[in-house]
Amino acid sequence: MTADLPGAESADFPGSDSADLAGAESADLPGSDSADLPGSHSADLPGADSEAEWVRAVKILGAATEICLACHVRPDGDALGSMLAVTQALRARGAAGREPARVVASFGDSPFEIPRILRFLPGTDLLVPPDAFPERPQVMVTFDAASADRLGLLQASASAADELIVLDHHASNTRFGSVNLIDQAAAATAVLAFDLIGRLGVDISRDIALGLYAGLVTDTGSFRYSNTSARVHELAALLLRTGIEPGAVAHELWDRSPFGFLALLGAALGRARLEPAAAAGHGLVWTTVTQDDRAAHGLPFEVAESVIDVVRRTDEADVAVVLKEDDQGCWQASARSKGAVDVGRACVALGGGGHRLAAGFTARGTAAEVIATLRNQLAVKGEGEAGGSGAAAGR
Repeated sequence: MTADLPGAESADFPGSDSADLAGAESADLPGSDSADLPGSHSADLPGADSEAEWVRAVKILGAATEICLACHVRPDGDALGSMLAVTQALRARGAAGREPARVVASFGDSPFEIPRILRFLPGTDLLVPPDAFPERPQVMVTFDAASADRLGLLQASASAADELIVLDHHASNTRFGSVNLIDQAAAATAVLAFDLIGRLGVDISRDIALGLYAGLVTDTGSFRYSNTSARVHELAALLLRTGIEPGAVAHELWDRSPFGFLALLGAALGRARLEPAAAAGHGLVWTTVTQDDRAAHGLPFEVAESVIDVVRRTDEADVAVVLKEDDQGCWQASARSKGAVDVGRACVALGGGGHRLAAGFTARGTAAEVIATLRNQLAVKGEGEAGGSGAAAGR
């Protein structure tokens, strides 16, 4: 089993050409080095890896002649945005007179398709399909992947890499790298990517900022979730000063959908089930999105990702789950919590991963079998979880 897309899920709607957003051309941001942002270096934050790991990572990248970047399969805005930002920063280093390294970026999906809502991001033209990715990279950097299996077709390359730098913010990360830059206190992997770019001595251009901003707003739910801190807003302000347009980013990520999505959403909501006694009395609401739902309107899998954002609004349930059937007949489960229940613990127990409030896993079987297995895990109260007295407990 593998983890679902981490963090808060954004609606997977069709993207557009990046020319619609400010940031098509590079422009240096004065003071863009991460040292200018209070508390910017991840080593200074609670739960961050040591400063020595950061120093080692920068040294490895500085000496490399080949750097291969990969994010998790079915990438979201944080995974792809962070990777593209660092890809462009590494290329800018070469353009600035340093010895240029060959930079390759990809993700391990087959078929290899950039999610439509992310096609507006600058740098997508730099991506290569997994079969063009080196089998044994000199240096490989992974983004937003809590475990090696989340790299899909690129897992073997990660295992064979001479050096493997893992950049991630998931508490469930298995620390599978030779260098692990992991900070579960970070709101998004984009925060760590920002720190890395600053340590590499690269200014934040508008194109780089757009990728980082997309990651930041994706994993904070457009600054609505509890991981939104003062530092998140400070970083957002710095990125916005490059000239990117936040309304245009929001439009691409959340405010677009094909007409058939409305029927798919209606079908999913029509079969939603509320179980007030589940999740140790905190309540569970769940539904499914099947292959047939998508096929009836010619929709790709990615459009199902946003259904959880509607289902999770249910007042009577702390936990919301959407089982999404992929093209191989597997269920990709997305789980969300309002705070009383640790869905990350439950999903890790089922072979997945994620965070306390947002997690997922992959499973086979019938929907009833999968939800029954998850229901059993949610019934077990973990450390720090609220007592069961209804969905309002622990809010």
